[in-house]
Amino acid sequence: MHGLINRAVQAFVITTYGDKRWMEIMDESGLGFTEFEAMLVYPEEQSTRMLRAVETKLERPLDEILEDVGTFLVSNPQVEALRRLLRFGGVNYVDFLHSLDDLPDRARLAVSDLHLPGLELIEQAPGQFQLLCQPGVLGYAQVMTGVLRAMADDYGALVILDITGKQDGSDVISITLVESEFSEGRAFELGAHTL
Repeated sequence: MHGLINRAVQAFVITTYGDKRWMEIMDESGLGFTEFEAMLVYPEEQSTRMLRAVETKLERPLDEILEDVGTFLVSNPQVEALRRLLRFGGVNYVDFLHSLDDLPDRARLAVSDLHLPGLELIEQAPGQFQLLCQPGVLGYAQVMTGVLRAMADDYGALVILDITGKQDGSDVISITLVESEFSEGRAFELGAHTL
């Protein structure tokens, strides 16, 4: 698994639960190191051991934790660059959803050796969507559910999200857009600000 993914889990745990809890997790995983390097690729087995240790030490189901990681990736100021990458997908939540098919390619433009599984959006009816998350990264659909939930808040949309099963080997996230302008979204400007 790419180090950026492992590093995102690490940042989430440290920010939410503290350095001490992260050290306990890494000790539990028995990997022999305490930090992931963002630009390295780690064997799947090491990433899986770390995630199982996260589940054990946080005493929460891994699916819930990974959804929280997805929310963290969009809403935490430490990772503002990802939010910006996602917001380039469109001016409203529906435009954003339609841009998700291109997300793995956009991620690869930013980090050439980051290979995210494919995404396919199916619009079933106005306001009713399914997002197919292809296999390849443990917990990908759960992280994407957190990302979708946080992006809905970012756009000010009210949505109902649920992982509803599998279709042709892909995890299916059902998305119901209840209201596209439910609240005022977070401010977003095309140009980045520098101090």
